[in-house]
Amino acid sequence: MIFAFVAVLIATFALAVGQAPARAEGTLLSQGKSVTASSTENAGTPASAAVDGNTGTRWSSAAADPQWLQVDLGATATLSSVVITWETAYAKAFRIQTSGDGTSWTDAYTTTTGTGGVQTLAVNGSGRYVRLYTTQRATQWGVSLWEFQVYGTAGTGTGTCSTSNAALNKSATASTSENAGTPAGSAVDGNAGTRWSSVAADPQWLQVDLGSSQNICGVQLSWETAYAKAYQIQVSADGATWNTVYSTADGRGATELITLSGTGRYIRVYGTQRATQYGYSLWEFQVFTGGGGGNPGGGRTLLSYGKPGTASTYQDSGNCGGCTPAKAFDEDPATRWATSDVNGWVDPGWIAVDLGATAHVTQVVLQWDPAYATAYQIQVSPDGANWTSIYSTTTGKGFKETLDVDGTGRYVRMYGTARSNGYGYSLWTFDVYGTGGNPTPPPALPPAPNNPPRLVWSDEFNGPAGGKPDASKWTQDPGNGQNGELELYTNGDNTNLDGNGNLVIEARREANGQYTSGRINTHGHLDFTYGHAEARIKVSGTQGLWPAFWMLGSNFKSGTPWPNCGEIDIMEHVGKVADSVYSTLHAPAYFGGGGYGSPYTLAGSDFANDFHTYAVDWDSTHMTFAVDGHSFFTVDRATLEQTRGPWVYDHPFYIILNNAVGGDWPGNPDATTVLPQKMIVDYVRVSQ
Repeated sequence: MIFAFVAVLIATFALAVGQAPARAEGTLLSQGKSVTASSTENAGTPASAAVDGNTGTRWSSAAADPQWLQVDLGATATLSSVVITWETAYAKAFRIQTSGDGTSWTDAYTTTTGTGGVQTLAVNGSGRYVRLYTTQRATQWGVSLWEFQVYGTAGTGTGTCSTSNAALNKSATASTSENAGTPAGSAVDGNAGTRWSSVAADPQWLQVDLGSSQNICGVQLSWETAYAKAYQIQVSADGATWNTVYSTADGRGATELITLSGTGRYIRVYGTQRATQYGYSLWEFQVFTGGGGGNPGGGRTLLSYGKPGTASTYQDSGNCGGCTPAKAFDEDPATRWATSDVNGWVDPGWIAVDLGATAHVTQVVLQWDPAYATAYQIQVSPDGANWTSIYSTTTGKGFKETLDVDGTGRYVRMYGTARSNGYGYSLWTFDVYGTGGNPTPPPALPPAPNNPPRLVWSDEFNGPAGGKPDASKWTQDPGNGQNGELELYTNGDNTNLDGNGNLVIEARREANGQYTSGRINTHGHLDFTYGHAEARIKVSGTQGLWPAFWMLGSNFKSGTPWPNCGEIDIMEHVGKVADSVYSTLHAPAYFGGGGYGSPYTLAGSDFANDFHTYAVDWDSTHMTFAVDGHSFFTVDRATLEQTRGPWVYDHPFYIILNNAVGGDWPGNPDATTVLPQKMIVDYVRVSQ
């Protein structure tokens, strides 16, 4: 919050009230997949909103013809139908097209008499990519979709994720069964006419013993009407200790095909919120195993961590200091290699790694900075001098590229021949997987939170009126604000208990004209990785005020600069937009006005009028933000890496509370501003 102006542009539109998600024959393949578009009307209507399963978010284009929206299904699929849920601005003439490579397109459906509303279209085609291509708008506006849903039969991709159901007829157990006719085993018997159902309570689970440890790359849930709104997919080696490999708070029911990556003998679906008043009910729970499926590593060994790197050039300047080849192999997603800004913004450009011994290379994962290669090769060599190409493309798309390859050598390099822009080449990470070599084990991820999580830290702010926040839990953070703010944060003068179980952070204007306020943090008292963090807060609310509940990477205190340390804004509010609060992530590839976030709006309300509970659920695969128990924004790690940049949130963070005055985003106080203003905090709690 404090380190950048978060410019969030919000489109004004009416939500579809009571609108149920459309259903069609086949498996829903498009939800949550990588998506691009010809244009977007503004930052509040991105392409991703058309495949997020949320009928209250939408994509809208610029007001011109033609326009298109394209989704990458991740693997070749046979299509059966497409469901388009149009906003008022629909297309009269459009096509549904398929492609194997995202370049050459074949029409699977075409019309010049589009009707708008919800259109369920039978299509006949196959491809990895599917797009809606509009040629005539029905209004003077652009085209706009609440949802674009592609149904069909999924393929196996370029990896080795099997299409065989590993759970079929395996031993299954459950937390409960509704009755003797709906046992756990009915969800793994291959019979779509039998089902498991639980009693009507939360949480509930269904668990399958696969018989041996497996690399798990996907599951398919075939829900009866009583489906899960919020659930997790978890794996375990022993059936006792569980790791979450997938989580959602916005389950849509029907058939959900989920790509994931995990290893274990046991797998379970763990439901935490029912979508109906009944229990949970599954016709079938299918599990797919194998080494790839497009998931990094796919059970293979990471060979490149910490290994020596060389490059054509590297950058060491104010814009990218010390951006050496080693930074691509250090498994720090916030550091990168870049070619020199003096003599390296030329073609070709390359980076190579010495694996320490001959290896069989089966996968390469590139996490690009915006300075990426549109044309490049992956090459191997026995000696670092003579190179053999094992992968080549002229249509590199940047962001995260997971490449299944097959080659043998001690050295591996990315050899770029065409740059995406006027700059050079730059990689956050260059990961090489396979067998052999001389691998160094990378640092393990922090442990996942317990399921359900347990309270590990809290402050209820109980104490006498005029008392200070507990010094064993909070540190005062005095000094000037950032981002053009006007306040001076005092050393406790503006942070006081009210005697009624609340902390009050008061922003005021002193007699000398100076604005003062308070900022406190938990660094050194509470620095934690993953879990559930929440606070019940009544925000301040007048022109020029900027209250926030947020987290900053703890390594900021030991010298890692912002935004490399990462920032998690659980709640920000600006007085000039009374009816909205914002949740946003900041990292080296997306920060300031380009931060990755979403508003939560209660139209016509004023968040400053009452207390609300703001929360985040965070693990190694996702973050879900919620207001008053309503989950409104989920950041999926895989989607983030494929559309915005690296995930930099697998390390400790600390909590910050502050009530800023002025700044680039809220603007300064004016004649309408009422001071003093109080940000009132009932409690802060962390569970893991």
